[in-house]
Amino acid sequence: MSEIAARHIVITGGASGIGRRMALKLAALGGRISVWDIHQANLDKVVQELNAAARETARGFQCDVSRRDNVYRIASETTAAAGPVDILINNAGIVSGARLLDTPDEKIEATFAVNTLSLFWTAKSFLPPMIERNRGHVVTIASASGFIGVPKLADYSASKWAAIAFDESLRAELHQMGSSVKTTVVCPFYIDTGMFRGVKSRFSWLLPILKEEDVATRVVAAIQRDQPRLLMPPAVYLVPPMRILPVRAFDWLATFLGVNASMDEFKGRKGPG
Repeated sequence: MSEIAARHIVITGGASGIGRRMALKLAALGGRISVWDIHQANLDKVVQELNAAARETARGFQCDVSRRDNVYRIASETTAAAGPVDILINNAGIVSGARLLDTPDEKIEATFAVNTLSLFWTAKSFLPPMIERNRGHVVTIASASGFIGVPKLADYSASKWAAIAFDESLRAELHQMGSSVKTTVVCPFYIDTGMFRGVKSRFSWLLPILKEEDVATRVVAAIQRDQPRLLMPPAVYLVPPMRILPVRAFDWLATFLGVNASMDEFKGRKGPG
């Protein structure tokens, strides 16, 4: 079981969406929270909110996780300010939401820089002391689209496939080393954070648009239980076994379930936050 009380927890992209919700829940459990976010106004607001509820234990750090040098510098500042990190939650993410040929090169590069490469920079920053102390937890917020490619999500799906592989490889490496450091990968269907505004589900009883609060609650519980993988809703657990089907059958099923049309009316978030 991963302890939360008095533990130093870093949450990237923690000033809005499920990042903010997780921060509030973990602070309520006694965690010492360091929030990373690129948007200073949102960062100031959530740190004020956290400290009002948790006796001045939260800190905010403006960080662009797409920039390796920025990550390493802010990681050093975070450790200096609050001590070694016990739990790292890689939550920051972006989405383009356009067909491949309509997505500018710069947006594709940004998607991988934030959703995938930043995982390596934060882990390399905070993992060595965890291994040295033989205690810690690395949490990767991936996506159900890491198991199935979706139209208008070519860059996003690919970046989340990579995030799942990152977690899997890291888990295996830690096991080989005999380390007690834990990992958890989270793969949710669409969440109503605003980031995926306009997405739809054909069968909402099977693949509902998830609520921020519910997702945050389940992620915190998964961390506490050292749960290696959390997929939401339960129907997502059926996607990997679907890959034994012939490609045409797999594609037909994805279309029938509405997955391939889920981004047809995508609008996304307007502005920061």
